[in-house]
Amino acid sequence: MNRIAQAFCGKKAFIGFLTAGDPTLEKSEEYILEMARAGADLIEIGIPFSDPVAEGEVIEKADQRALAAGTTTDGVLELAARVRKKLSIPLVFLTYINPVFTYGYERFFQRCEESGIDGIIIPDLPFEERDEIAGIAKKHGVIPITMIAPTSEERISKLAQAAEGFIYLVSSMGVTGVRSEIVTDLPKIVSKIREVTEVPVAVGFGIARPEQAKAIAAFADGAIVGSRIVSIIQEYGQQAHKPLYEYVKEMKGAVSDVGAVHESEIG
Repeated sequence: MNRIAQAFCGKKAFIGFLTAGDPTLEKSEEYILEMARAGADLIEIGIPFSDPVAEGEVIEKADQRALAAGTTTDGVLELAARVRKKLSIPLVFLTYINPVFTYGYERFFQRCEESGIDGIIIPDLPFEERDEIAGIAKKHGVIPITMIAPTSEERISKLAQAAEGFIYLVSSMGVTGVRSEIVTDLPKIVSKIREVTEVPVAVGFGIARPEQAKAIAAFADGAIVGSRIVSIIQEYGQQAHKPLYEYVKEMKGAVSDVGAVHESEIG
């Protein structure tokens, strides 16, 4: 069983995201360890990019700050390697196809393997073009994570059948960011996915509050939080350890508490 599968084995997973290099790579390392200590089951590490088309303002500005601070792909790979020596939970990169292409597919995924990266999420890589990187990634033990959006209903079966690791189910149309209400019929989409695959389904985009995470975990296998974590780091900068730990601990507790949930709690 690979590390990603272990993250979902017998429990609901809480997945946290941060942008590497915001405010510094050294602090990112500390914050990843803090999130793991607080109970995060899997951590997504964002490789900053100048044109992150799927990201809302919070993460876009974090990318800009990280790049302005001199963060490079090599630096993020070295960060991941240091973290891997200290953690056994899965680490997944989230980035865009341009940085990977520019670095060189073979070289990039070889470095991922050496750094202990388990998977990669590339929001701007169309499913029909995933073979461009899939073979090379898998050769180096890196699982390309499939994203399914609310508009994908007619293609859900096709996307889900090809998925490995876990499925990233996008909660709402648009870019990342905290949402006061999630109106998509997510249970219906998850049910359709489960008709064709046993790959775990984690929901992301817009989740920020414990009651949202609890509601998501009632029908999905995990909840993903990015913008709220990035905003905590933005607010507290070099001193985000305690508020980050407390937030992740609360959110992990919420996904673990999957008793009866009223539908209104998702909003």
